[in-house]
Amino acid sequence: MSTRRKFIKISALGATFLSGGFQFASAFGGTLRQGKSNKPVVISTWDHGMPANEAAWKVLTKNGSALDAVEAGVRVPEADPNVRTVGYGGYPDREGKVTLDACIMDKDSNCGAVAFLQHIKHPISVARKVMEDTPHVMLVGEGALQFALSKGFKRENLLTPASEKDWKNWLKESKYKPVINIENHDTIGMLALDANGDLAGACTTSGAAYKMHGRVGDSPIIGAGLFVDNEIGAATATGLGEAVIRMVGSHLVVELMRQGNSPEDACRLAVERIIAKQKDVKDLQVGFIALNKNGEYGGYCIHKGFNLAVQDKAGAKLLDGKSKF
Repeated sequence: MSTRRKFIKISALGATFLSGGFQFASAFGGTLRQGKSNKPVVISTWDHGMPANEAAWKVLTKNGSALDAVEAGVRVPEADPNVRTVGYGGYPDREGKVTLDACIMDKDSNCGAVAFLQHIKHPISVARKVMEDTPHVMLVGEGALQFALSKGFKRENLLTPASEKDWKNWLKESKYKPVINIENHDTIGMLALDANGDLAGACTTSGAAYKMHGRVGDSPIIGAGLFVDNEIGAATATGLGEAVIRMVGSHLVVELMRQGNSPEDACRLAVERIIAKQKDVKDLQVGFIALNKNGEYGGYCIHKGFNLAVQDKAGAKLLDGKSKF
């Protein structure tokens, strides 16, 4: 767990990037100069976003679409059993069942989602099939599973020995309490701007560890866990989903960018609004990342410990997020 929080320190930010003429005003979130657009670019949440970005970048550098890039990117942690909060190997609910949530959204406001999906390793790809092959936005539970199987997805056991062992240890006391900045709710959200200047986003998770059976967080909910407006920008969330849902958080971030705020400021204002509605945020973590139409990016969270993975023409980097506390 500790290795997940050994951040890569970035010392070169704030200097001019020779490859593109960009200058960033801070170590987290950028301000472009000379009217240039930073594209393509992909950003994602947490350090497991680094290998995810690498996969997305391969798509973007071949003039692939932002939509194809974000799907390819988040499939990486979905298939990695060492990422205990996404897909295969994710922590189960209190009944020992791994249940997955995901959504995807493209430049034309098309979107698809699945929630409470079991036995399918790549919920993001099922969500895309919902978007492209049905008249619906979201399928859940058994219906989502039946749909996935009908589309050729393989039924698998997603509970790894490591996650099963941790669940059995948890059962000894069966106490549920979300703990910030540990492997309890580290969703991966990813946003991309492709060479054509189009945006897309994806979000996928196994949800809060040892949640009630049937619980669904913000990650598959368009407007909460993810929102894309190709005229303005895109945002995605991580942290405790209930707090994000109550504020329709990602939509709020995009609307704040529409009002003229930078991606970082929009994320900060959304976080501050969540804080204002809470009686106590000592044990609550929520973070947002955002990407605007010009390729400027940023993020903000309640407590320190959150980070953002970025890949653009200047290279790949993991940045510590700014926080309220």
